Amino acid sequence: MVKNIISEEWLNHYFDVTQRALNKVKDAGFDESRKEEALDFLDMAERYFKDASFFYSKGDFVNAFAAVNYAHGWLDAGARIGLFKVRDSKLFTVDDD
Repeated sequence: MVKNIISEEWLNHYFDVTQRALNKVKDAGFDESRKEEALDFLDMAERYFKDASFFYSKGDFVNAFAAVNYAHGWLDAGARIGLFKVRDSKLFTVDDD
């Protein structure tokens, strides 16, 4: 059985990108008319990021990789549908200003 096929270097890259995306979302703010939904998306992203950190600390790189990508997926989806006021095509699937 293959366990850790995700390199630590690759995993750290995804942690870095997702942490930068989390910071960008928090700094940019939310669509005030849909703030409750935006906060829900952010909460889910933070929970998955915390899970990813837990798995990483246990040396479980495969589940850490999955969780960090779910975290970023919540952020990206929120950005894409306009819940987050971010314009950064390097971190999200949105257009730059």
